[in-house]
Amino acid sequence: MSPQVHPWFGAWTLFRKELLRFWRVSFQTVAAPVMTALLYLLVFSHVLEGRVQVHGVSYTAFMIPGLIMMSLLQNAFANSSSSLIQSKVMGNLVFVLLTPITYLQFFLAFLAAAILRGLVVGSVIYLVAILFVDLPLVYPGWVLVFALLGSGLLGAFGIIASIWAEKFDQIAAFQNFVIMPLSFLSGVFYSIHSLPTFWQQVTHLNPFFYMIDGFRYGFIGSGDVSPWLSLAIVSASFFVLSWLTLRLLKSGYKLRS
Repeated sequence: MSPQVHPWFGAWTLFRKELLRFWRVSFQTVAAPVMTALLYLLVFSHVLEGRVQVHGVSYTAFMIPGLIMMSLLQNAFANSSSSLIQSKVMGNLVFVLLTPITYLQFFLAFLAAAILRGLVVGSVIYLVAILFVDLPLVYPGWVLVFALLGSGLLGAFGIIASIWAEKFDQIAAFQNFVIMPLSFLSGVFYSIHSLPTFWQQVTHLNPFFYMIDGFRYGFIGSGDVSPWLSLAIVSASFFVLSWLTLRLLKSGYKLRS
């Protein structure tokens, strides 16, 4: 009699594969985004530190949470999207689909790996940044909640993008024309109260703004909008994208053909 296998063993194996995939090239997946964030920090802090205060803190202390969250979001998206599109293009996705893994387990394995990569990148940036500036951490609970929801939301979006895409160029288009603009125009480097009224209203339509503003609130205890409003919008966005991802996975859209 063969030994009984736990029903979630397949999901754990897939998650471990995804974890090892990005960790084996950590110089590219972790060190590179940390270096990019530090370059932003060094340039902007050198130019504006001592000249600008936002929400009662130095400009550097204001900017760092935004940089952390921006890097976290971009890397969560990159992890799930690059892995799945690579499997589709190389033709080895079929070996995963043939295993007795449910679409829910498939989703959770990819999502957990994306969240973990985002958290690792964000944590390393934070640990390096506090060597240069005294960065407050007023509400750690808010920081953790928005880090998890934000990385989960972009992880789910990465799965959706890679299901739809048929080649690497299309994933790059998502990163260059969707993720990057929404990140930069979400208040990473400025408070939206410094914008004209029209652009403040436009920014309120950007879900990235609520992720970054809520995350920053956990650090400095102040934000452009209520953290509860940010939490409601980010949570709703996460559940909608998760539901859509599960529907696509269940239908086998562009995966089984």
